[in-house]
Amino acid sequence: MIKKQPNINLGAAIFFVIFSLLFFVLVYRFISIQVTGEIKGHVLAAEAQQKYEKEKTIEAKRGTIYDRNGEVIATDINSYKLVAILDEKMTTNKNKPRHVVDPDKTARELAKVIDMEESEIYKILTKVDKDGKKPFQVEFGKAGRDLTNQEKREIEELKLPGITFIKDKKRFYPNGVFASHTIGYVEKKEKENNKTETVGMLGIEKSLNDILTGKDGKVKYESDIWGYLLNDSKEHVTPATDGQDVYLTLDKKIQTFLEDSMNKVEEKYKPKKIVAVVADPKTGDILAMGQRPSFHPASKEGIEESWHNEVIENSFEPGSTMKIFTLAAAIEEGVFNPNETFKSGQYAVDNKTRPIRDWNEGRGWGTITYLEGVQRSSNVAFAKLVKEKLGYETYGTYLTKFGFDQKTGIELPNETSGKIVYNYPLEKITTGFGQGTAITPIQQVQASTAIANDGNMMKPHIISEIVDPNKGDKVVKKTKPEVVGNPISVNTAKQTRDILETVISSPKGTGFRDFKIDGYEIAGKTGTAQIPNPSGGYLTGRQNYVFSFLGMAPKDDPELIVYVAVQQPEIDIHTSGSTPVAEIFNPVMKSSLQYLNIDPVEKSKSLSTKIPDVTGKSTDEAIKQISSKNLVPIVLGKGKSVVSQLPAKDSDLISGEKVILKTEGDLTIPDMTGWSRRDVMKIAELGNLQLNTVGNGYVVKQNLKPGTKFKEGEYLIVELEHPEEKYNNDEEEEIGQEEEETIEVKD
Repeated sequence: MIKKQPNINLGAAIFFVIFSLLFFVLVYRFISIQVTGEIKGHVLAAEAQQKYEKEKTIEAKRGTIYDRNGEVIATDINSYKLVAILDEKMTTNKNKPRHVVDPDKTARELAKVIDMEESEIYKILTKVDKDGKKPFQVEFGKAGRDLTNQEKREIEELKLPGITFIKDKKRFYPNGVFASHTIGYVEKKEKENNKTETVGMLGIEKSLNDILTGKDGKVKYESDIWGYLLNDSKEHVTPATDGQDVYLTLDKKIQTFLEDSMNKVEEKYKPKKIVAVVADPKTGDILAMGQRPSFHPASKEGIEESWHNEVIENSFEPGSTMKIFTLAAAIEEGVFNPNETFKSGQYAVDNKTRPIRDWNEGRGWGTITYLEGVQRSSNVAFAKLVKEKLGYETYGTYLTKFGFDQKTGIELPNETSGKIVYNYPLEKITTGFGQGTAITPIQQVQASTAIANDGNMMKPHIISEIVDPNKGDKVVKKTKPEVVGNPISVNTAKQTRDILETVISSPKGTGFRDFKIDGYEIAGKTGTAQIPNPSGGYLTGRQNYVFSFLGMAPKDDPELIVYVAVQQPEIDIHTSGSTPVAEIFNPVMKSSLQYLNIDPVEKSKSLSTKIPDVTGKSTDEAIKQISSKNLVPIVLGKGKSVVSQLPAKDSDLISGEKVILKTEGDLTIPDMTGWSRRDVMKIAELGNLQLNTVGNGYVVKQNLKPGTKFKEGEYLIVELEHPEEKYNNDEEEEIGQEEEETIEVKD
């Protein structure tokens, strides 16, 4: 018989007690959870809700930027972000892996599609944290973002396990390099929770970032463990608010004309910079704005060459385009007489500084009228207008009236103002012909609207209207034309345009060779600005200038203003600085006028006038009568009465031609520099001289020294050059004098 061991009963009793305690603990825990709904402070209902309730973001669409006619300039389009799943737990069926199983092959194949080296891709795919664990998923930075549908399809066709995509949006600029510094670009900035936001970084994209940026929405729903929507669950949707759309004043067609012309000049002449603006003078609307170097707003290619909008962020010495406004001021004040004469060449401001010199090394053109001084862009003419006619104080008020001392307020970021250097007499005078003082291109455009728009100076605008697509395309802001000043009268504006037209139509004009456009009358002014040398003074050499032109057309009722500046083009000795400028201005102006259906007109013939008979009259009376007919009297001798004249009475002459008046007493040889052969023949006939001419065009040299007495039968030999030859051999525009105290301009 087997005896029971006493320890068995004891052991059973102990186990019974232990299991009983465990049972009561479990029961207690269960009841506690049921009553409180918490574990270690965590609410189970909330945890379950968080696990099974999903939230997805509804991305807002960034506002679209259009041109004035509704053509898309910048918009959002769908794109994709490349993602690689590394977590092996995602694979439940080995035959259908959902994670990257072969990093080497995956890297090799992806490198064929995205812009990343195979080795870099492999490094990302084999990434581990400090504990040696693989992350759940990885991304590929810039190379893996903003993928197109085509790139997505190419990668999907590779059938690489673990490679997937997240739907995204990217900014699309359909026109490529197109007013890039005006439009700007966007970048995606990293936020918390691995989210990104799109931020405007330049131009309109920056200045209107808050308006263009929408507000994301969201949708909440309950799902099963796999993330699928449950049949009886309800969606809670907060809709997205899209960004507002912006319509610019730019015209895609005119902007394209400008871009194409700048491309050709950039390729041909390789200038350091090009700046150009096209504006409507009646409204102030900017129809086109561009520069070189430029960049592609999507790829950012070229952005490192220029971060600034040169039209509004850079002020520089304008050169002779500034003479437009000095001329207008003189006409407005009633001190500009086109037939009054002055001695060109050099002009002493005072005894302390070197004299002002005309751009042809101070040679000048002898005694000429102020009208010819404008046409030839004489620095001396404008120095005398500022000092002797207008006066420093009066001229200073016109600088303010034309807005050169303040920003225009155009709707673009980082606009700078002009830097008016107007302290000493020399500075005040040089400002009158565009040296020393610095202004921006947009300031010049604004000021020129007063000339083109009958005295009304219009504020420049780049925004036409802003529309809210969330409210049925409701217009929330509309820009209206805004007059910001009336510096001159209607009559002054007309006279200024008439005179500026002769800068183009007269053979003496600096714009005669390059800026004539068949069928249209152009009013404008050339400019050649010196470039400050960082070490002091100005750069030298025939290329080291900013060559420019500011023109408007049609002259009698301008519809367009075009400003073009080309800095340091690579030109040979046979090419003038105005040539690359004209190769932008002319096609842009002509194509734009035709596009706007502004019909060309036959150029009206210059008005002729009959010469009065002034023989026997006093010299002063003869000069007065001849000048009243818009003719130029040239007096030979110092007598008090006229004994003969050429041409004779009742002859027909074109406005601006010379009439030679012979008085009694000794006759002296005049300075005939710049005279036509026809005018020289008049001198030879009246003085019984033997005329011998060399070349064609206008006088550049004469053998008889000005001021010497006539000797009948003597030979008069003159050398003539056509304006085209002259401007190829000399600097085309005014260079100004080298100042003892250099006015340094820094932007």
